[in-house]
Amino acid sequence: MRAEVALVSHEQNGLFASVDALLEQAAASDALPVPAERKRLREAAGLSQDQVARALDVRRETVTGWEAGRTEPRPPKRAAYIRLLDGLADRFPAPAASSGAAPGPRTGPPVITQPQRPALPVPTTGPATPIRPPVTAPRPAAQKAGAVPAADARFAHGPLAVVDGDGTAYGAGGLVLDCPLTDLPALVDWALGEAKLGAARLHRSGKDADPLIVLTVSAVQRLGLPAVLEDRRGLRLPDDHPVLKQLAKAQWKLTKRGFGPWARVYRTADSTRRQCVQFAVVPWGALDTRSWGSAHQLQPAELARLLGTYATRVLTPCGSTAVTGLELMTALRPPTRAVKDPATGNWVSGAMPGSLSEAVECAPPEAPDGHPAVAALYPRFHQRTPDQVLDEEAYQWARPLTDEECMKPYVVGIDVNMAFAAAANRLTVGLSAPVHVHRPVFDAKLPGSWLADLSHITFDERLPSPFTPHGERPTGPAWYATPTLAYAAELGYQITPLEAYLRYEHGPYLDAWYTRLRDAYIATMADLGITPGMPDEQFLAAMVGHQHTDPVLAAVLSAIKATVKGGIGKLRERARSGGWRPGEPWPALARPTWRPDIRAAVIANARVNMHRKMLKLAHHADLYPVAILSDCAVYASDGPSPLDFLPYQDGKPLPGGFRLGVSPGMVKHEGTQSVLWAEGLLEEHGPDVNIARHIKSGIVSGQDEGE
Repeated sequence: MRAEVALVSHEQNGLFASVDALLEQAAASDALPVPAERKRLREAAGLSQDQVARALDVRRETVTGWEAGRTEPRPPKRAAYIRLLDGLADRFPAPAASSGAAPGPRTGPPVITQPQRPALPVPTTGPATPIRPPVTAPRPAAQKAGAVPAADARFAHGPLAVVDGDGTAYGAGGLVLDCPLTDLPALVDWALGEAKLGAARLHRSGKDADPLIVLTVSAVQRLGLPAVLEDRRGLRLPDDHPVLKQLAKAQWKLTKRGFGPWARVYRTADSTRRQCVQFAVVPWGALDTRSWGSAHQLQPAELARLLGTYATRVLTPCGSTAVTGLELMTALRPPTRAVKDPATGNWVSGAMPGSLSEAVECAPPEAPDGHPAVAALYPRFHQRTPDQVLDEEAYQWARPLTDEECMKPYVVGIDVNMAFAAAANRLTVGLSAPVHVHRPVFDAKLPGSWLADLSHITFDERLPSPFTPHGERPTGPAWYATPTLAYAAELGYQITPLEAYLRYEHGPYLDAWYTRLRDAYIATMADLGITPGMPDEQFLAAMVGHQHTDPVLAAVLSAIKATVKGGIGKLRERARSGGWRPGEPWPALARPTWRPDIRAAVIANARVNMHRKMLKLAHHADLYPVAILSDCAVYASDGPSPLDFLPYQDGKPLPGGFRLGVSPGMVKHEGTQSVLWAEGLLEEHGPDVNIARHIKSGIVSGQDEGE
């Protein structure tokens, strides 16, 4: 009997650890919510039934039964499930509970919960036309325009304000306020006080978002700031600028990057609340056109609508979309949490299970050129070979058209929606430092970098190799991330690694990041009239002009996509200029989120996902791509639409192949050109030209026309 009790206790502890990785909730109660509430809580957190099932070590069908009320969890699963649901109830209280009404019934004693994640204002989709009152209170006309008060009184006016030179501050949801523009210190005090700006944390152990003040051209002039930064290299005001002297006199500080396009003004945190304001200076290039489109040209009210929508759905911008993408990872999975010291009984900071808690050294093959680990192994200017460097990059591959393909009239490009985000979903990545192992046994569930020889694996010459970004067959041993070797094993090949750098502590670190960006993308596409489940013909028709439906929402969409790509790229941020020399460390290396191995795993997974679908089309429909660029694949076609070449069975897309639709991982129409155009491009520019790069516009511009 004692052995049985001990076994149950051991299993329950393990389940608790898994649940802690999802939400870090306090001790469980004995109560279970009604079945409908169980489903609501899971969906509110953006968790799938599969994720809950993995955490509780049960089948997905079991979770389905619990949510439908057909079955009830039994010990020790019951206690762990209650622990999860009570934690979610703290973060996502029912609407009735938020308004003071009695909560719904529970299958046990009542549990009183406190809201931990208040709802943010929901931006409207139409332009705001506010009427200016003479006070600094929210304007009644703007409130009628659709502003929704935040549940947290600290952030009643939303996450940000766009400040114009006449002293008007435009907020999310059409809200308009008056603000002081006498000097920058007064504006900072206003932002931290009566403005009531900011956003609640996304995780109970995270930090609330600082207020964001966006300065227009006229506001910059009014505050005595230059219209253009003279320091084009450092992109910052000189330290002796009068405005910076005003800040210093008021005892405000700046971060090391100074006052530039994105700046933080702060005081040392006191015991009550963090004192920090983020500034985005529009005329200094804070909103990069590659990510935000023509946002810098919008009127203040429309710019507030754009940034407010992005902040509500993704995160309050805190720099470029790449920086924000990386910060979103930390906001959703903070590195630390409060834990009780058993020796003293005091609350102290401890590592968060399932998060990146500290900076770790990367494995030598994972390090980019110039990294200290590379400099220690190889002389300067040494060109590393495949058996010395991990080269997991996106596809850039093209081939000549066959005679049969030249007889077809069109080449049609299809593009994978949010390809890197889809590749991050449910991807197990390393959380700890690598361990060097010689002659390891390959394990597809173990994240790491592996040295293996895949040169014996061949494919039809009309298909690229899945093992190299250039699509050519490997010539000998090379380093690969786990998803690449797992795909080789999936195809039935024996994998015999020579050595590896493995991470034995691992988990789905990017799941919550993927879920939030997926939801932001789907919601924005829905605002533009495109929803999941649309018939293929209707979907293609709606996609033709969706970006012209609403320029503000189109810019939000562009920023969401850039957040995905930039966030993954930032995991291997390179050294910047400014005195750095190869072999020296650079600041990004000190971040827990500087993880080139995670970047490599995501890109490798995206590439093999593409190849898996292309191989399915080749085997079952005798269709082969003629060019691939990252997430865009081009096929010869009898017609100008993807429907003219994508195979269907019984009216449904080929299982395992490309599917048209809006969800991440599905595809959309990227562009169509004639075969004569493709042949002319190859004749004019040679075999190195990639028609996938130019399939959208038909113009050779040297720019990536993909997503």
